[in-house]
Amino acid sequence: MIKLTANYYTDPDVTFLAKDLLGKIIYTKIDGITTAGIITETEAYFGIDDKASHAYKNRRTARTEAMYGKGGLTYIYLCYGIHHLLNIVTSSEGDPKCVLLRSIEPFHGLAEMEIRRKIPAKNTKISSGPGSLTKALGIDLTFNKENLTKNRIWIEDHGIYYHESLISQVSRIGVGYAEEHASLPLRFYINDSKYVSNKISKSILKQ
Repeated sequence: MIKLTANYYTDPDVTFLAKDLLGKIIYTKIDGITTAGIITETEAYFGIDDKASHAYKNRRTARTEAMYGKGGLTYIYLCYGIHHLLNIVTSSEGDPKCVLLRSIEPFHGLAEMEIRRKIPAKNTKISSGPGSLTKALGIDLTFNKENLTKNRIWIEDHGIYYHESLISQVSRIGVGYAEEHASLPLRFYINDSKYVSNKISKSILKQ
């Protein structure tokens, strides 16, 4: 059980990190209560050249400022005015790449997750999908720009590894506006996990 270090997040290969984060365990600690989940689904966003990214063409606003920080920060934004989405900022300062965490499998603090989500932990909807994930972990906008090497939110490596054959690599979700970039295979999920927002045939889009 090793907390990921700052150097891990500064890797400029956001696609590699999006896959490598599968099986890692994300934790939050709020008012002394710790909850955690195994990361089962991610999406990569490659920054200023990515038409699906909030930083496309180097757009820089108060909301997206976290993306321009050094890898190892969180970027939280509100989607549809309802859902808080959690992104892991990667690469070096000024290179706004990030990994969106889409789903987790409950690992620790299941009773607290059930209270937050008002559904039993055995129901996969508890943490499948980026909005459900953040609710289960208690994440809101106050978590924006948090340092992942600190003790409010962090990620650990527990030695869980998935061979390439066990991972699907498919198109991202909800980025139809991104023209040709909408179909890029930059979403990754664990094939046999029940905690995935939307499964499609890996044979269609696997690189």
